[in-house]
Amino acid sequence: MATAFYSPPECRLHDMGAGHPECPQRLDAINDHLRATGLDVALDHRDAPLATPEQLARAHDALYVAEIRDALQALEHSGRSKAFDPDTSACPATWAAALRAAGAAVAATDAVLQGEAESAFCAVRPPGHHATRDQAMGFCFFNNVAVAARHALDVHGLQRVAIVDFDVHHGNGTEDIIAGDERVLMVSIFQHPLYPYSGAVPKGTNMVNLPIPPYTRGAEVREMIEAMWMPRLEAFKPQMVFISAGFDAHREDELGQLGLVEADYEWMTRRIKAVADRHAQGRIVSCLEGGYALGALARSVAAHLRVLASV
Repeated sequence: MATAFYSPPECRLHDMGAGHPECPQRLDAINDHLRATGLDVALDHRDAPLATPEQLARAHDALYVAEIRDALQALEHSGRSKAFDPDTSACPATWAAALRAAGAAVAATDAVLQGEAESAFCAVRPPGHHATRDQAMGFCFFNNVAVAARHALDVHGLQRVAIVDFDVHHGNGTEDIIAGDERVLMVSIFQHPLYPYSGAVPKGTNMVNLPIPPYTRGAEVREMIEAMWMPRLEAFKPQMVFISAGFDAHREDELGQLGLVEADYEWMTRRIKAVADRHAQGRIVSCLEGGYALGALARSVAAHLRVLASV
């Protein structure tokens, strides 16, 4: 089975302003590189539906979903933009982009669990892992991976899912949503201290947080993953694996100071895939989070996808 690939055109229209690192060109860089390398022909390109309020409310407070809907629809109608915090703003196209991003994660989950694809990658924006149950922050409005994971649990009836987050920033939103939900094991790496200045003390026993000091390189990260992630993942035996795939720990990315390269992302993906192959029938849904150095982002996504698609 091919790896399903979701990259809704609406996600490119979300724009937080000139010079913002979380820019539409991130998706252009990924898609252009996949075409240039021929990797795109190995993927099953699929359309993404709009996420529904019910799907979003599995991870977010229903009142928050309604408030974001009202705020973003007002921008859609007025043609204006609005800042939610110093880093996070919305434009008239943000509402559709946010719904497609979360909808892609849900559709990918359905496709994998229904046997239409073994794995899936969602090249979407806005990203999601900083969005908490009731707050937009860190470029994020809805937590795409958390929405998808809860969909797998609550709709498809899975009993155990894992979330792997290798963004350079701590996935505080995901932690806020799933802390204490013993159906979910979250394992993550992130630079510390760095925005959002959290994660050193986990909020629940169902997470393995690996805060990493600046300038750490791939060999040391691999050692920590082997020692801390892998035993917990093997013991947990997830029935499906979700990935918050941030590529901003790359040494070329200026939003962090870690020293990963494409080979490290390939290695991490292989270790994650090995767990999925042993315990989850290979079922993986990966969603784009960070990654702001366009060339490094495109190459790292390709390395990630080659492993997922076994090409």
